[in-house]
Amino acid sequence: MISYLFNEIFYRPLFNGLIFLYNIIPIHDIGISIIVLTIVIRLILWPLTTKSIKNQKTLTQIQPKIEEIRRKFKSNREVQAKALMELYSEHKINPLAGFLPILIQIPIIIALWRVFLSSINFNASFLYSFIKAPDSIQAVFLGLIDLSQKSVVLVIAAGILQYFQAKMIMPPAKATEGKPAGNPDFSRVMSKQMLYLAPVLSVVIFWSLPAALSLYWVVFNILLILQQYFTRYDNGELKKN
Repeated sequence: MISYLFNEIFYRPLFNGLIFLYNIIPIHDIGISIIVLTIVIRLILWPLTTKSIKNQKTLTQIQPKIEEIRRKFKSNREVQAKALMELYSEHKINPLAGFLPILIQIPIIIALWRVFLSSINFNASFLYSFIKAPDSIQAVFLGLIDLSQKSVVLVIAAGILQYFQAKMIMPPAKATEGKPAGNPDFSRVMSKQMLYLAPVLSVVIFWSLPAALSLYWVVFNILLILQQYFTRYDNGELKKN
């Protein structure tokens, strides 16, 4: 039942969307189709992700107050929880909001994983009746990269972009100024660890996978970097700097 719902809600719509794009794009390039599909998905999730980015930014800004409340009421968890909820309410943030885009994107990423593999090893059985099955799938992106095979160039690009994306969400160093010695900003510590861990994981994960998946991750991170940039600009951060 779960497998059926996953196929009908995520896999089939995405697979048919990719083949539809492949059919209508004049040069019938699966790589360009993947890029367009990724852009469409990111645009659909854009409002939710923007809200999550702003929410996370506010959480970073009030981190000193959060740590102060935790220290002040460390012996009374009930009072501590109440004080934290009042702080979150005052700044109109939901501490769990950052997880929602991640939860939504997990099944989408898994479905896209299958979609890209299916498009390389094409199977028309999942096509809707109104989607024409192509005679074959051209797996060579722009005549340069075979998306059915590993691409070292795309894997390295995915790792580099993952680094810059993680760097953009790091709390600024000035957020830790004025803190007592020995009381580190844990949000910054975790962000700094992810700054180096995330790119390495990206390279390791995509190293042995078809380049179609690396291409998706490259485009995904480019769009996320742009979204983070525009969100910071709208908030006036870049204008101040």
